Amino acid sequence: MTIFARRSFPATEVELRVSHELKIKRVYEKPEKNDGKRILVDRLWPRGLTKEKAKVDLWLKDIAPSTELRKWFGHDPRKWRSFRGRYQTELKHHADQLELLKSKAKKGPVTLIYGARDQEHNEAVVLKEFLERTSKQ
Repeated sequence: MTIFARRSFPATEVELRVSHELKIKRVYEKPEKNDGKRILVDRLWPRGLTKEKAKVDLWLKDIAPSTELRKWFGHDPRKWRSFRGRYQTELKHHADQLELLKSKAKKGPVTLIYGARDQEHNEAVVLKEFLERTSKQ
């Protein structure tokens, strides 16, 4: 993930480029040291896992899709395109949490943790793409 931070100095403006890895991973996969900060991005706590076993550093449940959107999607791949668009619209209303994620990524590797079985059609995929795209702007 590449993030640009703009810093102003008296007579000049310097653009700092910080690059750290942003990954996604199922919460049920074994935690690894190279995961960096493990941030759960689900609205609901994953079934059958204790906080100790999940090794979650931060739980951002409010950045997850709304309950209505989550229930509507139901992890149906046929609804994927529409889900992505709707979730991206919701994400625009969570600037504070997006900035928090970006600031964590500036400091080191971040792994967005999710509970869904489908590794291609879940909110972490959309969130990762959204963060990467908006960090380049």
